[in-house]
Amino acid sequence: MTLHTITSTRRSFLSGAGLVIGFTLAPRMFSAGASQGVQAGGDSALSQMNAFVKIGADDTVTVLSKHIEFGQGPFTGLATIVAEELDADWSQMRAVHSPADDKVYANLMFGLQGTGGSTSIANSYVQLRKAGATARAMLVAAAAEEWKVPASEITVEKGRIKHAASSKESGFGAFAGKAAAHTPPAEPKLKDPKDFVLIGQELPKLDTVSKTNGKAVFTLDVTADNMLYATVAHPEHFGATVKSFDDAEARKVRGVVDIKQIPQGVAVYAENTFAALKGRAALTIEWDLAKAETRSSEQLTADYEKLFAEKGLQATNNGDVDKAFTGQGVQSLEAVLAFPFLAHAPMEPLDAVFIRAADGSVDIYTGAQFPGMDKSTAAKVLGLDPEKVRVNTQITGGSFGRKAQFGSPYMQEAAAVFAATDGSRPLKHMWAREDDIRGGYYRPMYVHKMRGAMDADGKIVGWDQTIVGQSIMAKADLDETSVEGASNLPYDIPNLRVMSHNTTLVVPPLWWRSVGHTHTGFAVETFVDELLEKVGKDPVEGRLALLTKEPRHMATLKKVAEMAAWGSPSPEGRQRGVAVVKSFGSYVAQIVEVSIGEDGSPRVHKVWCAVDCGIAINPNVIKAQMEGGIGYGLGAVLFNAITLAQGGKIIQSNFHDYRSLRINEMPVVDVAIIPSAEPPTGVGEPGVPPVGPAVANAWRRLTNSPVRRLPIVNVLSA
Repeated sequence: MTLHTITSTRRSFLSGAGLVIGFTLAPRMFSAGASQGVQAGGDSALSQMNAFVKIGADDTVTVLSKHIEFGQGPFTGLATIVAEELDADWSQMRAVHSPADDKVYANLMFGLQGTGGSTSIANSYVQLRKAGATARAMLVAAAAEEWKVPASEITVEKGRIKHAASSKESGFGAFAGKAAAHTPPAEPKLKDPKDFVLIGQELPKLDTVSKTNGKAVFTLDVTADNMLYATVAHPEHFGATVKSFDDAEARKVRGVVDIKQIPQGVAVYAENTFAALKGRAALTIEWDLAKAETRSSEQLTADYEKLFAEKGLQATNNGDVDKAFTGQGVQSLEAVLAFPFLAHAPMEPLDAVFIRAADGSVDIYTGAQFPGMDKSTAAKVLGLDPEKVRVNTQITGGSFGRKAQFGSPYMQEAAAVFAATDGSRPLKHMWAREDDIRGGYYRPMYVHKMRGAMDADGKIVGWDQTIVGQSIMAKADLDETSVEGASNLPYDIPNLRVMSHNTTLVVPPLWWRSVGHTHTGFAVETFVDELLEKVGKDPVEGRLALLTKEPRHMATLKKVAEMAAWGSPSPEGRQRGVAVVKSFGSYVAQIVEVSIGEDGSPRVHKVWCAVDCGIAINPNVIKAQMEGGIGYGLGAVLFNAITLAQGGKIIQSNFHDYRSLRINEMPVVDVAIIPSAEPPTGVGEPGVPPVGPAVANAWRRLTNSPVRRLPIVNVLSA
C-alpha cells in the first residue's frame, strides 16, 4: 500500500544516523509515520537517547514538539528554546510532531499530552532549555573524548564545536553517534538570560516556507491507495437521534460504496468526497426529537435571565456590596449583556485518515490536539489494545479550541465509521464546513447582569455581577472558566460580588479561543468604561487609578496609551476605545480607532496593542499572535453568532452566514512587546479579549448607544 504525500517525510525521519536527546526521559523507538513535521532533516540516521532533540549526521537539529502546530507557532518557539541552549545556528533547526504519549510528552500543566490554554511555551520553557543544554553537554563530552582535551576548553557557537588551542572544529553531526553513548548530566547548566543570543530575536517561523509554497502536509492532503471517503449525516437538532432512514436514492449515486448507521448518525462511504457528500444529501432520515433542544436562542436567553432572581454559585464576595449601593450620594448603573453561541470555524474542518496494517494495528493521521486521548478513544472504539493504535499528528489548519475535546467525541465518530467497515481499505473521515458550523461544541452563550455603584467622589465602590451560562467543564459547582476575568477583577473596588449559574443544555459546549475571557473581558471592560464616563473620568486615567496594585496592568496600559497618543484629537468622524485584559498570565492592552461605515456598522481603522508576556521567546511569533487574535476577536464581536431558530434548528451553516473578518476589514495593527524578565506566558489567546470591548467603547462614544448584545452588526441589522 502506498501512503501518498507524506512518504518522503516519513523516510527522512526514520533513516540515517544521528542523535536524539530528551530531558530525563527513557529511550524509545519511533513507529513508521509517527510524526509529520516541517523542514525535517535530510538523510541522517538516528542514534536515539530520547525524545526532544534529534541531531542528524548532516548537522541538522530537529525538535520533537509535544504540542500541535496549527498556526500558533510552537514549532518555532520550542526550536528557539532548544537552539539557544544548544548554541545551534537557526539555519540548522527543524521541527516535527512528537509521537502520542501522555507520559513522555505530557503538558506539564495538564498531566497529559495536549495543546491549549496558551501553555505551549510556558510549560515547556525550562524543560526544553534543559533538553538543549543536555544535548550540548553530551556533544562537548564526545568531542573532548575524541580530541583528548578538557571539556572545559571546548566552546560551541552557531552550531560549531571548537577547541581554540588545537584549532580543531566540527559540526554537530560528526559527534552525534558518540554523544549518544554518554550519560546525560543530571542537571545541565543553563545560560544566564543576559547571554541569550536567539531568544528575543525575530527569527523566521519554521513552517512559513512550506505553508506558502504548498509543500506543507495537512490531514486533508493525506491519501492512500484504494482509500474510501466517508461523511456522516448529523441531525439538525442537538440531542436528536436516528429514528429510521431510507438510503435507496443515496445508493444510486455513482461512487457510493455503502451506507451504515453509527451512534452519531448515518455514515456514507464512497470512492471520492463528491460522491460521499452527494450520497449523504440523497438520504431520507427521520429523526427522534424526544430529547432534542427545541428552544430558540431568544427563548434560551429569556430562560437564562430568569435565573438572575435565584441564588447562584458564589465566585467572589468581598466587602459589603449591598451596603455600597445604599450610601449617601451614591450613583448606580445597571446593564444586562447577552453573548451568543460561537463556533470555532477553523479553515480546516475535522478530518482523519485510518489505515490498518497487516498485523491488525491501525495508523491514524489527524490534527490531534490531545493525541493520547485520541489514541485511547480510538483503541476503545476499535476494540484494540492502545499499543496497536498510532496517532500521527499532522500540522493543522487552525483550531481555536475546536480540537481540544475531552473524551475525543470527534475521534469517537471517526473511529466508529472505520469500525463499521472490515478495515481492508484505508478510510478518510471528513466533516464538511456545514458539519463544523452546525456541529456544536460551541463557546457557550452567556448572559451577564451588571450593577455598579459610585460614591460622591466618583470612585467605584460597589460591583455586583451575575453570570449565567453552561459549565464547559460540566460541573455542578462553580466552573472557574465561567467567571475567570470577573471573579479576579484587577481593579481596586472594595465591595465586589460575582455570582454564577450553570445551565444544562444538550448543545455541547467547548472552550473557544480565550475561553471565559471571551465574555468576562467584554462585560468588565465595557462596564468599567461606562462607569468612568458616568462620573466624567478619562478611560485611561480612570483605569490607572483603579490599577495601582497591579503594576504590570498599569505598565501595559500606559504603553498602549503612549503608542496611540491617547488624549490627542481623533480624526474627524472617528472615536477611540480602550480595554486591558489579563488572560493566561499575559497582560494585553488595546486601543482601537473606529468610525461609522457606509452601511452604518463599525469600521475599525487601527488597533494599537501592548503585550506583557514575560520573556519574549520570538517577538515575530508574539506579534503574529496578537495580530491574529485581534482579527479573530474582531470578526466575532462584529459578525459571529450561532443562533437556534424557533424549534431549535441551527440557522448558520457556512462562511456566508457565519463569516470571518475579511481582508479589507482588517485594521492596521501596531504591536509593542513590554520587555520583561518574568517567565514566558501565553500569547495564543490573550490578543482576543480586549479588542471587542475596545470597539464597543469607541462605538458608544460615536453613537451614544452602549453595546448590550453581540454581535454588533447583527444587532444593528435586526
